[in-house]
Amino acid sequence: MRFLMLNWRDPRNPLAGGAERVTLAYLSALASRGHQVYWFANSFADAPQQELIDGITVVRGGSMGTSILHARRWYRSQAPFDLVIDQHHGIPWFAPWWARTRVISFIHEVLGPIWNSFYPWPLSVIGRYQEALTQWFYRNVPFWTACESTETALRQRGVRDVTIIRYGVETNALPILDPKPFTVPLRLVVVSRLAPNKRIDHAIHTVAELGRRGVETQLEIIGGGECRAALEAQSTLLSLKSHVTFLGPLSESEKDSHLRQAHFILHTSQREGWGLN
Repeated sequence: MRFLMLNWRDPRNPLAGGAERVTLAYLSALASRGHQVYWFANSFADAPQQELIDGITVVRGGSMGTSILHARRWYRSQAPFDLVIDQHHGIPWFAPWWARTRVISFIHEVLGPIWNSFYPWPLSVIGRYQEALTQWFYRNVPFWTACESTETALRQRGVRDVTIIRYGVETNALPILDPKPFTVPLRLVVVSRLAPNKRIDHAIHTVAELGRRGVETQLEIIGGGECRAALEAQSTLLSLKSHVTFLGPLSESEKDSHLRQAHFILHTSQREGWGLN
C-alpha cells in the first residue's frame, strides 16, 4: 500500500519535537513492512527537496502559508495513494478536499490556549477561532488521537468519529530502582523542546524560589529549541548560571541516565496530548 503523511515538520527540521518522533516511529514501521511511505513537510534552510529517512521518502516544499500549494502540486504528479494522513497542528492541510482518496486526520492535542503562547492578541484569538471552525468543517472526517482529553475536545467541536490509538513506548522499565535519598543539592530535570508553550521559564523560576527558601537546587534542561537563548539569559538574570545546566538534545541512553540521577522531573508544558514522563 501507499501512505502519505502531511506534517508541517519532518524529523530533520530544527523545530522538530515529540510529534515528529511519534510520526517517524509509525511511518518507519509501515516502511519496514514493505509499504511505500511518503512524508510531505515544509522546507527549511539547507534542506534537500527529497531524502530517504528510515525507509520513508521525505519530500519538502514551501513554508508557512505556501506548503499546502506545494503539496497539492507534488501530489498531482504521484501515483495514487491508498491513505493520506492529514496531521493537525493548529492548521491542517485540508487534504479531504483535494486528495481524492481515503483521508484520516491525526492530531495530538487541540491547541486552544497554546495560541496565546506563540502569538499576541488579536492573532491569538484569530488562531483559536479558526482552529475551532476548521475542526467543525472536519466533523465528518475520521480522527486518530492518543488520549481522552483530545477526544473530548474534538467531540465538543462536532467531530463525530474519533479513535484513540495509544502511543508506543520504547523504553524498557528498570528491573530495580536504585535508592535515591534526598541529599543536597535537590536534583531536578526537564525533558522538553524549548518552545514558548513548554514554559521552561517556570522551571527556572522554581529553582529561584527554592533558593529563596534555602533549598540548594540543581536543574538540568534536556532538549533544544528556539527559546534556548532567552532561557539562558533568564538564568543569568536570576543569578542561576551555576544552578541551571542546558544539556541540549541527548541520546536515549544519556537522557535515561540523567533521569535516574534526578530527584524529580518537572513538566511545565501548557497542554499536551500525552504525558509519558
